[in-house]
Amino acid sequence: MRIIIAGAGDVGFHIAKLLSYENQDITIVDTDTEKLNYASNQLDVATISGNAAHFETLKEANIAKADLLITVTNSEETNIASAILGKHLGAEKTIARISNIRYREDEHNRELNALGIDELISPESLASKEIERLLEKAALTDKFDFDDGLLSLIGIHIHENDILLGKTISEASFLNPDLDFLTVAILRNNETIIPRGDTVVKNNDHVYFIAQPSGIERIAKMTNKEKVEIKDVMIIGSSKLGYHAAQRLEKKYRIKLICEDKKKAFQLADELKDVLVINGDLHDVKLLEEEGLNDMDAFIAVTDDSETNMIASLVAKNHGVEKTVALVENIEYIHLSQNIGVDTLINKKLIAANFIFRYIRKGEIVSIASLHGVEAEVLEFEVKETSKITEQQLKKLGFPKGAIVGGVIRNGQGLTALGDFKFKPKDRVVVLSRPECIEVIENFFN
Repeated sequence: MRIIIAGAGDVGFHIAKLLSYENQDITIVDTDTEKLNYASNQLDVATISGNAAHFETLKEANIAKADLLITVTNSEETNIASAILGKHLGAEKTIARISNIRYREDEHNRELNALGIDELISPESLASKEIERLLEKAALTDKFDFDDGLLSLIGIHIHENDILLGKTISEASFLNPDLDFLTVAILRNNETIIPRGDTVVKNNDHVYFIAQPSGIERIAKMTNKEKVEIKDVMIIGSSKLGYHAAQRLEKKYRIKLICEDKKKAFQLADELKDVLVINGDLHDVKLLEEEGLNDMDAFIAVTDDSETNMIASLVAKNHGVEKTVALVENIEYIHLSQNIGVDTLINKKLIAANFIFRYIRKGEIVSIASLHGVEAEVLEFEVKETSKITEQQLKKLGFPKGAIVGGVIRNGQGLTALGDFKFKPKDRVVVLSRPECIEVIENFFN
């Protein structure tokens, strides 16, 4: 594919990084030459200095032959104008990043579609959905369901007293007599490990499994993760994400939203009918305590300051809050959650980039999930009659070491695929893969 990315910031760079593993023809356009130089030094991409909303710049990028134009600059107006102009100049498909969530309402969406924008991406909306998903299973650091939960990807943080601590993957197999889960990845000190039989589970690891419903309960018991029911949630920050998160969660949970700006607090109180909005200093621990911090089941920090979000989440954790989620601007911070004590750090730009990557790939892959801080993607494929993966048992296929088959859905049932497993047409196969292996994996399913 020939792909043009308008915007060399975190979103554009991360998309280009994911796509560059697959030898796509990528051109990045931006007015910031320093960002363009960094991208060209780090990635196998072409760069063009210029405004992506200008005719001359798009023409220089050979927009007429582009299969896809992705506009992800920091300017919503530039993104919309560039996508519309790009479509009319010949781009086959366009995706635009927006900040105004109302553009995604049906009426506005149809109008923008008619003008030439195929897909609108709102980082705030996507991040609020991510927060909602993270609260569904409070004891887990991550959870993503395949086929309505026939298989699930889950993450667990390993602590000192957990049964898995110090055991190899092979030694831990006796804890799984029904083969209803498989260990597919370990995040350790910023390093992503695709585990093998002799891999040892260590303290403070983040371990990821593909599990059947019964396997989730087994893993929770093994790692002393009791079921936690989320009822009361405190959100700090009146940012766009704070508003969207409160709006999305208010029908499910009792929400308290702490807002520093008095005028904004009154505005939010009018718009969020089922949310208790409180005006006060976000850094005032006594205020948080008076508003029931000790009684909260979850704490979500989404101010515009990453350090405030992390520190406030640590304060909440110290007050016994079971689930903490903090927004950070720097993608490099994502790895820190494993070490500092916050359950999950999220980054809007990374979530948006991963969503766009999924959108690009969805014609070939049934579904795709991403794990915070993990250099791997979780893919779901459907096996065809002609797929190479049906030819031999799994252990004889020469599957790359940078990937692992986590499970298979066959006839409405989740299965664990071990070495002697034989795949059949119409199987849906969940694979965890490093980005550089995805193209090789796809060949097994073509």
